[in-house]
Amino acid sequence: MKFMVCIAAFIVLLLFGGVAAFLSIFKRDIGRKYLRVIKKAWGCVGKKVRLQKCQTNFKEDVKHSVLKKIVLTKPGLIKPLSVTMEVLAILIVLIFIWAVLTSIKTLFTLWLFGTCNISQPSSCALASETCSLEVNEPDNAIEAVGRWFTEWGDIFVAIPDRLRDWHAEDFHTTPYFTINKEDPNKPYALDIVDPGCSACMMSYRNQKESGFFDQYNTIIVMYPIHLPNGELKFNNSELIARYIYAAMLSEPEVASKILNRLYAEHDETGATYQSVLYELSEANARKMIEKWLKDFGVSNTKISGISGLTKSEQVSNILEQARKIVEEQVRAKGIPTLIYDNKIHLGAYEAK
Repeated sequence: MKFMVCIAAFIVLLLFGGVAAFLSIFKRDIGRKYLRVIKKAWGCVGKKVRLQKCQTNFKEDVKHSVLKKIVLTKPGLIKPLSVTMEVLAILIVLIFIWAVLTSIKTLFTLWLFGTCNISQPSSCALASETCSLEVNEPDNAIEAVGRWFTEWGDIFVAIPDRLRDWHAEDFHTTPYFTINKEDPNKPYALDIVDPGCSACMMSYRNQKESGFFDQYNTIIVMYPIHLPNGELKFNNSELIARYIYAAMLSEPEVASKILNRLYAEHDETGATYQSVLYELSEANARKMIEKWLKDFGVSNTKISGISGLTKSEQVSNILEQARKIVEEQVRAKGIPTLIYDNKIHLGAYEAK
């Protein structure tokens, strides 16, 4: 730790380098003086890194320059202030190292996950619109440090995933449905969505308006996000997913119609159906969705059958398949997550 003052001084000098460079435009003596000091600091740091003796005595120079006035007035404070400088130097170096590592981590997460915050993707201003998969926030400093290292683990695990080829047809539930009628001559895409997620609605609309669904056989995987306490992040999202999957089993062409009305249509007041369903009780939400089924030409008998399927083990198994796809295979950090053109994309699709 003996050369921490050298390193700390070098870091501080670097931070003030821009100011000194600007001032040197007007007063060249300042620039020359600053350059001499930073060269001396770098010489000290360079030698210490190479395990050589620092001949410049830069550490003593720094201390003496700071403490020289104290020597004359309060000599008794020299020793405690000298120790304080050593401690501050260590803190400056550690903070600098942490800042550099955090910057590197942020760049990696942006490249790998499309966000600068792995645990809360939607909180990153640089990320695409997304709904985070909820995780418990650290309650104390120890947990926060543990989360920091865990996220580094997520980065190392994700690097091979980022470099691999992704094929949408490898990550669907059985059975599955596509937005438009399946065409074997078109490539496949995959949309992982939560019925209650506004970013998913935005993504769907952008895909629809840009002709994405006409270019790809787009498979839909419904994943209702749960909070760490087990509750749904969005009210009625699992109920909607159950109706869509139940319709897929009974009336396959109706499943995509439900999703389209949910994301792309409005009620008589101009509100999106997604926002309307969010405010309803489960019983009223069921009534609304079953009214949609009637609007789509589904008979009362089949509507009753679809309603019954929403509570079936078969639909529960499909939802469990979807959960495993999202959490264990794709390892998504936010919704929507899209797969197309052999790549994985986090966040809402941007219309082209």
